[in-house]
Amino acid sequence: MGEAQELQLSIMAQEANEASSPGHTNVPNRSLLPRRRSFNWWLRVAIYAFLVIAGQSVATLLGRLYFDKGGDSKWLATVVQLCGFPVLLPYYCIPAASRNPITKNSTVQFKPQSTLILASVYGCIGLLGALDCYLYSVGLAYLPVSTYSLICASQLAFNALFSFLLNSQKFTPYIVNSLVLLTISSTLLVFQGDSGDDPSGGSKTKYAIGFICTVGASAGYGLVLSLTQLAFKRVIRKETFRVVMDMIVYESLLATCVIMVGLFASGEWKGLKKEMGMYKLGTVSYVMNLVWTAITWQLFNIGAIGLILEASSLFSNAISAMGLPVVPVLAVIFFHDKMDGIKAMAMILAIWGFISYAYQHYLDDRKSKNENKNVNGEVSKASSLEKN
Repeated sequence: MGEAQELQLSIMAQEANEASSPGHTNVPNRSLLPRRRSFNWWLRVAIYAFLVIAGQSVATLLGRLYFDKGGDSKWLATVVQLCGFPVLLPYYCIPAASRNPITKNSTVQFKPQSTLILASVYGCIGLLGALDCYLYSVGLAYLPVSTYSLICASQLAFNALFSFLLNSQKFTPYIVNSLVLLTISSTLLVFQGDSGDDPSGGSKTKYAIGFICTVGASAGYGLVLSLTQLAFKRVIRKETFRVVMDMIVYESLLATCVIMVGLFASGEWKGLKKEMGMYKLGTVSYVMNLVWTAITWQLFNIGAIGLILEASSLFSNAISAMGLPVVPVLAVIFFHDKMDGIKAMAMILAIWGFISYAYQHYLDDRKSKNENKNVNGEVSKASSLEKN
């Protein structure tokens, strides 16, 4: 047994010497070691989380405002969720050396995938995203905001299932606790009531359609996030901010084209000029609503895909669920809704759930630090034995 252990340490020392030798560029063994969470990683996660929460909250409120003040086109409401990607194009004009890449200290080099494979990946996820956005638009048009937010919380359960099946997601007590708290936080919103009229106008048919579409959209969103993580891991296999931008731009371009076909095929485009003229807040407000909705959804996309790349699709979805209770709070500020105990409790539970998830990443960081120390110590010991 002692000889076997000494032999293993000798092999580790040899690998370490080879890794440190000049001209050695590919070190797959190092990539197998657990990765520590640096300060820069936490900073990036915080920025992405802010973009997710702020983008989702503002975009949802603007979408609700569009329907409340006279907007009626489901296809147009879907287009603005996807067509804002041109605001990201100036990024490609920045010199490559000046860009701030996302790195995970992996030295393993992979052969780039062919354009056809990448186009297929972007195409499939883009088509799913287009369908998902349309279902969300129908749900937002026919359901009260609180009910809509409640149903959207189910995307966590769908994403957890898809993450387990597609991404080999491991569930720890802290992660399960976080998912439960975030789900309860969003569920509480159903008890708050809505200050406005029911968007369905009391129609049970419209309400049922809105309910079914929102559930379908929640399931679809969970699947899209899991497929995106799978694409990063198995197909793209790069870890830069350029990858995030490519994913958003190419998928949004395809999804926008699909929805534009639906807009013209449905004939809704014919009534847009009349809709603009009859908008209760005026023509300028109508245009600005659409423009800022498009921009804020792109900010949300940057944050969501960035969190997938940095952590996981489930973590990205957890941050999104944390932002659901923010919508009623913003409604208090901008629409002068009443703040009650249920809204406050929902916010507290959402923050608690996020802290629980973040604490699991902290534990993973400590574990990886200790394991790296142990491996480095064994390698140093083995190197000393080799010299002796």
